[in-house]
Amino acid sequence: MAALYPATPTLHAGSLPPPLRASPLSWSASIAVSRIPPPPRLALQPLPTPNAPGNRQQSLVVRAAWTRRSRGEAEARPNRKSWKQRTDMYMRPFLLNVFFSKRFVHAKVMHRGTSKVIAVATTNAKDLRLTLPSLVDDNACRTIGRLIAERSMDADVFAMAYEPKKNERIEGKLGIIIDTIKEHGIIFV
Repeated sequence: MAALYPATPTLHAGSLPPPLRASPLSWSASIAVSRIPPPPRLALQPLPTPNAPGNRQQSLVVRAAWTRRSRGEAEARPNRKSWKQRTDMYMRPFLLNVFFSKRFVHAKVMHRGTSKVIAVATTNAKDLRLTLPSLVDDNACRTIGRLIAERSMDADVFAMAYEPKKNERIEGKLGIIIDTIKEHGIIFV
């Protein structure tokens, strides 16, 4: 029985076990040992004295690989659009356009990418002109909002956006149209 089970080495007090080496058949032997040196650390040098002759003014500012464009760069290429300007057309493709004249209310939903009109409603339409008592009051705005919502859903458009112009508030007749569209199941993003 002693031949089947060789004697295990006994550890004496103060002695360490022999170091384990990976067998060529073990999984740890398949891992390659990297001989690539680690990247050098960023060494910042102290600021040179400003009055010393031959020293240029240097600072410890580390320039990033990408920074925002300075004013000079922006002036050199004024037509470069921002990320939002470039992607907004695809993120929010359907845009509501509302126009109020003295006599009528016009609204349409357009696809930004193709400039195709998805839905149109105006109080200048013959059926609305003959049925509505006033073509520019709050009731007419509610009717236009309801028609835009119904016609958008018929065209499988269930979400749209409205971008107010500069210094334009969403209140009054415009607010009534947008609220009516929301009430009829269109999501504004």
